[in-house]
Amino acid sequence: MAKLKPHAVVMAYPLQGHIIPAVHLALRLAAYGCTITFINTEAVHYQTLKATGADCNDPFVPARESGLDIRYETVSDGLPLSFDRSLNHDQFMYSVLHVLSAHVEELLRRLVATTEPPITSLIIDTFFVWPATIGEKLGLPYISFWTEPALIFTLYYHMELLRKNGHFGCQDNRKDAITYIPGVPSIEPKELTSYLQETDTSSVVHQIIFKAFDEAKRAKIILCNTVEELESSTISALKLEKPFYSIGPIFPTGFTRSTVATSLWAESDCTNWLNTKEPGSVLYISFGSYAHVSKRDLCEIAQGILNSKVNFIWVLRPDVVSSDEPNPLPPGFLEETKGHGLVVQWCCQVEVLSHPAVGGFLTHCGWNSILESVWCSVPMLCFPLLTDQFTNRKLVVRDWQIGLAIGELNEVAADDVAEKLKDLMSGKKGERARTEIKKVRKFLQDAVEINGSSQKNFDQFILDLTK
Repeated sequence: MAKLKPHAVVMAYPLQGHIIPAVHLALRLAAYGCTITFINTEAVHYQTLKATGADCNDPFVPARESGLDIRYETVSDGLPLSFDRSLNHDQFMYSVLHVLSAHVEELLRRLVATTEPPITSLIIDTFFVWPATIGEKLGLPYISFWTEPALIFTLYYHMELLRKNGHFGCQDNRKDAITYIPGVPSIEPKELTSYLQETDTSSVVHQIIFKAFDEAKRAKIILCNTVEELESSTISALKLEKPFYSIGPIFPTGFTRSTVATSLWAESDCTNWLNTKEPGSVLYISFGSYAHVSKRDLCEIAQGILNSKVNFIWVLRPDVVSSDEPNPLPPGFLEETKGHGLVVQWCCQVEVLSHPAVGGFLTHCGWNSILESVWCSVPMLCFPLLTDQFTNRKLVVRDWQIGLAIGELNEVAADDVAEKLKDLMSGKKGERARTEIKKVRKFLQDAVEINGSSQKNFDQFILDLTK
């Protein structure tokens, strides 16, 4: 009997940090001969079109022209396209929790009934609240795609243990080290994700996390954008629970600009400006695509950058403080930094980080940013804002020693920022971080080579799909 060609539906969570690895996973699976149907929400689709100014309605056309079998679909998240999802975060999340699944199920039923070759599996972002349930209804196995470190997956997977031991979901959470999570020797409560540090667990995001991990426990396989050698004890413990494949880092081919548009904002080209700067002399600053910074913290950081006199490129989204605050920088900042500072709304991060002029990265510690920074051997200054970023900082600063921390939310101070900046760019601590990051980069590089751990895991996963 002829083997069925694998046909996977891939759907990314509708946030930039989830879209990027999902698109590159889809391209990679298609390059291995799988048929892929990629689903975006209509809102993400239109924001991407607006950012790129593309006149083509399907971002995967270049991939298809190169011979890959990738189809593209969009689905409503239940809100009008004009709705500001950044400003009205809770309403947006409420829709993702309660409304989106009905639209997805309707689309999947149509695809299952009409598509050739027939759909054989769902590869869906772990944070969705419906994949196992809809998969069971349609007779399709659910493969959960986790876009963050394995450490964070295991913390969420064992939320009940945290609750039972009084470290989470109590009126007064315990403050001592957590030493009972399988595969995690020790973690401090302030290193948990922001949602696991909160005492009120009735928020819409908590409801999403609880439901998503109930679903993840019913997944057939977990795919994770990490590297086995970086998180070996955590991953070994997770493998006892269910098949868990580390297949990271998931980057665009050749670590260059992606052939598929994944950016939600129009990108500035910083290359000419960078070409005028000395090797390793520029600090790149970005707080990611989603979290907001308080005006107070932003001004302290800006003052610290000013005092340090370092060259910098600063990516400042129009809504980084809030959609009501178009000019969040302190008065006179742009004039005072003319010539040695460049402020842009958005850019192609892999292009900037891989430029020889860049010598440091002030980051919110999103997982994609960390992997990209390691790949380019650029040490980090860490200022986490939300969700997984606090736990990611633990990995960067405490475990791998490839970066420095610059203080907590609402406490960060200009003097400290300036001092840490100088230390990172030209001091002893920066030198040590540069030495350590080369070792971590080697783990990433080795993992994706032909006999590397991530490549072997990916090959095994393709075999599982073909079964």
